[in-house]
Order: sequence, then C-alpha cells, then structure tokens
Amino acid sequence: MPDTDRNRTEPESRKEELLAMIRGSCPQSAAEEIISGLSSERSSSFRINRLKTDVQTAAGRLAEIGVAYEKRDWFGDAFVIDPRDEDKVREDLLYERGEIYMQNLSAMIPPLMTQISEGQDVLDMCAAPGGKTTQIVSLSGGKANITACEKDRIRAERLRYNLAKQGCTGVSVLQTDARKLDSFLRFDAVFLDAPCSGSGTVLLDQPDTYKAFSAKLVHNSAKLQLQLLRKGLSLLKKGGVLVYSTCSVLPEENEEVVMEALRNGGAEPVSPPEILRQIPSVSSRIPEALLVCPGKDHEGFFSVMLRKK
Repeated sequence: MPDTDRNRTEPESRKEELLAMIRGSCPQSAAEEIISGLSSERSSSFRINRLKTDVQTAAGRLAEIGVAYEKRDWFGDAFVIDPRDEDKVREDLLYERGEIYMQNLSAMIPPLMTQISEGQDVLDMCAAPGGKTTQIVSLSGGKANITACEKDRIRAERLRYNLAKQGCTGVSVLQTDARKLDSFLRFDAVFLDAPCSGSGTVLLDQPDTYKAFSAKLVHNSAKLQLQLLRKGLSLLKKGGVLVYSTCSVLPEENEEVVMEALRNGGAEPVSPPEILRQIPSVSSRIPEALLVCPGKDHEGFFSVMLRKK
C-alpha cells in the first residue's frame, strides 16, 4: 500500500479500534451513550483560585470583558464558557495573574472526592501539569502538606511554573517516578490521576484527538496504572484515602485495574459526596465509582475513592 493511502486510512483504523473496544467492554446502552458523547462539541471551563480571588470577583470581571458563563451546582468554583471565548479569557488578567485555572470540568472531580484538612499529608503521584495539585492547595487554603511527583523533567518544570503562577507555596515537588518513593513514607491522602489512553477526551470528528490511540497503549497503560495504584495504597496511613482517576472510559484502565489492586482486601471503595452524582455518568462495575459520560461539558472520566483498612 502506498504511504499516502496508509496515512489516509490510519486515523479511521484507530477510530474503529477505539469504537470496537468501547462496544466490546461496556454494556450496550452505556457504550452507545459514551460514543454519542464523544461526538459532541465541548464547552470550555475554568475554576477560580481561592488563594487569589473569589467567585463574585471573577464573575464581575467576566461581565466587564463581555464573556457569558454558566455555573454547575456540584462545584461553585467552576465556570463554563463558550469555547469561542476561551482566548479572550486567556488574554485577560484573570488568567495572567493565576486567579483562574483553565480545566475541563471532569478533571476537577478528584480533589472533590474527599475533604483535605489543615495539616494533612497529601501525595499527588502524577502531578504535572498541576491541575489537581493547585486545586488541592486552593481548596485547603494552602494549609495541607503536599508532595507532588513528576518523573519527566520538562513536565516537572511546567508543574513548578503553574504552582508559582497560582501562588501555591509550600508544595514539595519531586522529580521522580512515584513508584520509587521511599516505602517508609505515609500519607493521609493520595491522588493518582494515572497516565492513560485518553479515550475519554477523544472527539470523533477530530482525528488528531485519537491519532495516538491503540489497544497496545491501553494494555501498557493498564500495567503502569496497576503498579502506581499498588504503590499509592502502600503509602497510605491506616484509614487514609486514595483517589484513583483516569481520562479513559475503558474498563481495562479503570475498574479492572482497581479490582485487581483490591484483590488482597487491604482497601475498599468509598462512595463520593452525593452532590457529585449530579454529574452525567454511566453505570460502573464499581458502584462507588464515577464513570463520567463524555458530552458537551465533560470529557469522559473515571474516578473512585479507596479507603485503607
């Protein structure tokens, strides 16, 4: 086959591979709902940084620059805007000063699964570019003891940049693979937003969003996810919680990883705050988990909280 023909058919082949994996691993009704959601246009969203501003001030500024917004009851710090207005927001002082953080609504879920208190020891295992870490700092008022890991040097620098921009002082950034952390460390809360295939972020009419997708990527990601999850659970204090999340909709990277990690009975799933059930979701094999259905506001996303016995 000529190279031009191969290049022309490869995106379609990857798309069909993704659709086949969704249909082959999810109940039919959930699979079709997910696929429909991956065909939707996406809104843009951001959350405020409580260290630097508040909801009223941010809303007032949006009115001044002519940007309409919507709110969602499950998280008062979040604003949903038309994607055509995103550049206008990014060019404003709200963004330049680190008073807001541009982020899909789904990615805001993990820090809301549990309440972080003053003085708690918190680990973010795969922290770059800093969305979760800065949100945890914002929600805790900067009073938690946070360790943020990132093994890639360039991504670790981006993490440090975002922490500084958001005014997040007192965060310890470790440029290391979280799997290599000292086994004597113990944390009250661990956040693991694991590397994944990104199947929930795909837009089916935009081939660039799934050009890297493959079944091999899913399988390799699942192996790494399980290693990270087991390590994270081992670093928890008794009674501590770990929030596991991915931006994938595939059970191989979500429920199957979690159920394998829980096989020894050392931890158990915990239901999320009831208000998060307002988020459009499809049924998960783990009743306590949130499997967010992709759609206009949300990328596909999986999140579950585990408590160490």
